[in-house]
Amino acid sequence: MSGIMARLKSGLSFQNLLLLAPLSYAIHHGEEHLVLNFREWRLRYFPDNNALSTEAVLVVLISISLVFLFLNATLRTRVSASVTMLFLMATQVHNALFHLGGTILLRDFSPGLYTALLLYLPVNLLIARQAVREGLADQREVILLFLGGGAIFWAFECLGPIVLVIATALTWGWALLSARTADRVG
Repeated sequence: MSGIMARLKSGLSFQNLLLLAPLSYAIHHGEEHLVLNFREWRLRYFPDNNALSTEAVLVVLISISLVFLFLNATLRTRVSASVTMLFLMATQVHNALFHLGGTILLRDFSPGLYTALLLYLPVNLLIARQAVREGLADQREVILLFLGGGAIFWAFECLGPIVLVIATALTWGWALLSARTADRVG
Protein backbone atom coordinates (compact mmCIF):
# COMPACT_ATOMS: atom_id res chain seq x y z
CA MET A 1 0.00 0.00 0.00
CA SER A 2 2.84 2.43 0.76
CA GLY A 3 4.13 1.90 -2.81
CA ILE A 4 0.79 3.04 -4.21
CA MET A 5 0.80 6.15 -2.03
CA ALA A 6 4.38 6.94 -3.04
CA ARG A 7 3.39 6.67 -6.71
CA LEU A 8 0.36 8.89 -6.11
CA LYS A 9 2.51 11.49 -4.36
CA SER A 10 5.16 11.74 -7.02
CA GLY A 11 3.96 10.37 -10.30
CA LEU A 12 0.49 11.65 -11.12
CA SER A 13 -0.43 15.02 -12.54
CA PHE A 14 -3.06 17.29 -11.03
CA GLN A 15 -5.48 16.27 -13.79
CA ASN A 16 -4.90 12.56 -13.17
CA LEU A 17 -5.25 12.92 -9.40
CA LEU A 18 -8.64 14.59 -9.94
CA LEU A 19 -9.90 11.24 -11.23
CA LEU A 20 -9.72 9.94 -7.66
CA ALA A 21 -12.50 12.32 -6.58
CA PRO A 22 -15.47 10.60 -8.31
CA LEU A 23 -14.14 7.23 -7.19
CA SER A 24 -13.94 8.53 -3.63
CA TYR A 25 -17.60 9.64 -3.78
CA ALA A 26 -18.66 6.14 -4.79
CA ILE A 27 -16.67 4.40 -2.05
CA HIS A 28 -17.81 6.93 0.57
CA HIS A 29 -21.42 6.45 -0.48
CA GLY A 30 -20.97 2.71 -0.07
CA GLU A 31 -19.89 3.17 3.54
CA GLU A 32 -22.64 5.68 4.30
CA HIS A 33 -25.56 3.87 2.70
CA LEU A 34 -24.73 0.32 1.67
CA VAL A 35 -22.83 -0.73 4.79
CA LEU A 36 -24.20 1.75 7.36
CA ASN A 37 -27.13 4.18 7.53
CA PHE A 38 -25.95 7.79 7.42
CA ARG A 39 -29.38 9.22 6.61
CA GLU A 40 -30.86 7.76 9.81
CA TRP A 41 -27.97 9.18 11.85
CA ARG A 42 -28.24 12.61 10.20
CA LEU A 43 -31.99 12.87 10.80
CA ARG A 44 -31.48 12.28 14.53
CA TYR A 45 -29.52 15.54 14.78
CA PHE A 46 -30.21 17.75 11.77
CA PRO A 47 -33.27 19.00 9.85
CA ASP A 48 -34.32 17.10 6.73
CA ASN A 49 -33.63 19.84 4.17
CA ASN A 50 -32.61 17.54 1.32
CA ALA A 51 -35.43 15.65 -0.39
CA LEU A 52 -33.02 13.92 -2.77
CA SER A 53 -32.44 10.22 -2.25
CA THR A 54 -28.94 9.16 -1.32
CA GLU A 55 -28.56 7.61 -4.76
CA ALA A 56 -29.57 10.88 -6.40
CA VAL A 57 -27.03 12.77 -4.29
CA LEU A 58 -24.31 10.34 -5.40
CA VAL A 59 -25.24 10.70 -9.09
CA VAL A 60 -25.32 14.50 -8.79
CA LEU A 61 -21.94 14.71 -7.01
CA ILE A 62 -20.21 12.36 -9.44
CA SER A 63 -21.77 14.07 -12.46
CA ILE A 64 -20.85 17.57 -11.32
CA SER A 65 -17.33 16.48 -10.44
CA LEU A 66 -16.90 14.93 -13.88
CA VAL A 67 -17.99 18.19 -15.52
CA PHE A 68 -15.44 20.04 -13.38
CA LEU A 69 -12.79 17.53 -14.47
CA PHE A 70 -13.80 17.99 -18.11
CA LEU A 71 -13.70 21.80 -17.78
CA ASN A 72 -10.29 21.63 -16.21
CA ALA A 73 -8.99 19.18 -18.83
CA THR A 74 -10.16 21.36 -21.70
CA LEU A 75 -9.59 24.88 -20.32
CA ARG A 76 -6.39 24.12 -18.39
CA THR A 77 -6.31 27.42 -16.52
CA ARG A 78 -5.62 28.41 -12.93
CA VAL A 79 -9.28 29.38 -12.59
CA SER A 80 -10.56 26.02 -13.84
CA ALA A 81 -8.20 24.27 -11.40
CA SER A 82 -9.34 26.56 -8.58
CA VAL A 83 -13.07 26.07 -9.12
CA THR A 84 -12.53 22.32 -9.30
CA MET A 85 -10.65 22.36 -6.00
CA LEU A 86 -13.30 24.65 -4.47
CA PHE A 87 -15.98 22.11 -5.34
CA LEU A 88 -13.92 19.29 -3.81
CA MET A 89 -13.16 21.32 -0.69
CA ALA A 90 -16.89 21.86 -0.24
CA THR A 91 -18.09 18.36 -1.03
CA GLN A 92 -15.25 16.19 0.26
CA VAL A 93 -12.92 17.98 2.68
CA HIS A 94 -15.63 19.72 4.66
CA ASN A 95 -17.75 16.58 4.48
CA ALA A 96 -14.90 14.79 6.25
CA LEU A 97 -14.77 17.50 8.90
CA PHE A 98 -18.56 17.21 9.29
CA HIS A 99 -18.29 13.47 9.93
CA LEU A 100 -15.40 13.91 12.37
CA GLY A 101 -16.98 16.85 14.18
CA GLY A 102 -20.35 15.13 14.36
CA THR A 103 -18.82 12.00 15.81
CA ILE A 104 -16.87 13.95 18.43
CA LEU A 105 -19.45 16.58 19.39
CA LEU A 106 -22.48 14.28 19.39
CA ARG A 107 -20.56 11.32 20.82
CA ASP A 108 -22.24 9.15 18.22
CA PHE A 109 -20.33 7.54 15.34
CA SER A 110 -21.19 9.21 12.04
CA PRO A 111 -21.53 6.63 9.24
CA GLY A 112 -19.09 7.66 6.52
CA LEU A 113 -16.37 8.73 8.94
CA TYR A 114 -13.88 6.06 7.87
CA THR A 115 -13.90 6.81 4.15
CA ALA A 116 -14.13 10.55 4.79
CA LEU A 117 -10.90 10.43 6.80
CA LEU A 118 -9.10 7.71 4.83
CA LEU A 119 -10.10 8.81 1.31
CA TYR A 120 -11.43 12.36 1.15
CA LEU A 121 -8.67 13.97 3.19
CA PRO A 122 -5.63 12.20 1.67
CA VAL A 123 -6.98 12.42 -1.91
CA ASN A 124 -7.62 16.14 -1.59
CA LEU A 125 -4.27 16.73 0.09
CA LEU A 126 -2.58 15.05 -2.89
CA ILE A 127 -4.66 17.14 -5.32
CA ALA A 128 -3.87 20.41 -3.53
CA ARG A 129 -0.16 19.62 -3.21
CA GLN A 130 0.06 18.77 -6.90
CA ALA A 131 -1.81 21.95 -7.82
CA VAL A 132 0.83 23.94 -5.93
CA ARG A 133 3.67 21.95 -7.55
CA GLU A 134 2.25 22.58 -11.02
CA GLY A 135 1.74 26.29 -10.40
CA LEU A 136 -2.06 26.05 -10.55
CA ALA A 137 -2.40 27.55 -7.06
CA ASP A 138 -0.22 28.73 -4.23
CA GLN A 139 -0.61 27.81 -0.57
CA ARG A 140 -2.57 30.99 0.21
CA GLU A 141 -5.02 30.22 -2.58
CA VAL A 142 -5.48 26.67 -1.32
CA ILE A 143 -6.32 28.06 2.13
CA LEU A 144 -8.82 30.47 0.57
CA LEU A 145 -10.37 27.60 -1.42
CA PHE A 146 -10.63 25.61 1.81
CA LEU A 147 -12.44 28.52 3.52
CA GLY A 148 -14.70 29.09 0.51
CA GLY A 149 -15.47 25.38 0.36
CA GLY A 150 -16.46 25.55 4.02
CA ALA A 151 -18.85 28.43 3.34
CA ILE A 152 -20.47 26.46 0.51
CA PHE A 153 -20.68 23.24 2.56
CA TRP A 154 -22.29 24.86 5.59
CA ALA A 155 -24.68 26.91 3.45
CA PHE A 156 -25.67 23.63 1.76
CA GLU A 157 -26.21 21.99 5.15
CA CYS A 158 -28.43 24.87 6.29
CA LEU A 159 -30.29 25.68 3.07
CA GLY A 160 -30.21 22.49 1.02
CA PRO A 161 -29.32 21.58 -2.58
CA ILE A 162 -30.08 25.01 -4.08
CA VAL A 163 -26.72 26.19 -2.68
CA LEU A 164 -24.89 23.56 -4.71
CA VAL A 165 -26.82 24.51 -7.86
CA ILE A 166 -25.94 28.21 -7.47
CA ALA A 167 -22.30 27.61 -6.52
CA THR A 168 -21.81 25.18 -9.40
CA ALA A 169 -23.39 27.50 -11.98
CA LEU A 170 -21.35 30.48 -10.79
CA THR A 171 -18.05 28.62 -10.74
CA TRP A 172 -18.61 27.00 -14.14
CA GLY A 173 -19.47 30.43 -15.53
CA TRP A 174 -16.37 31.96 -13.95
CA ALA A 175 -14.15 29.22 -15.40
CA LEU A 176 -15.64 29.58 -18.88
CA LEU A 177 -15.56 33.39 -18.95
CA SER A 178 -12.04 33.60 -17.56
CA ALA A 179 -10.77 31.07 -20.11
CA ARG A 180 -11.36 33.58 -22.88
CA THR A 181 -8.52 35.77 -21.61
CA ALA A 182 -6.46 33.45 -19.44
CA ASP A 183 -3.13 31.91 -20.23
CA ARG A 184 -3.47 28.19 -20.48
CA VAL A 185 -1.37 26.01 -18.22
CA GLY A 186 0.69 23.16 -19.67
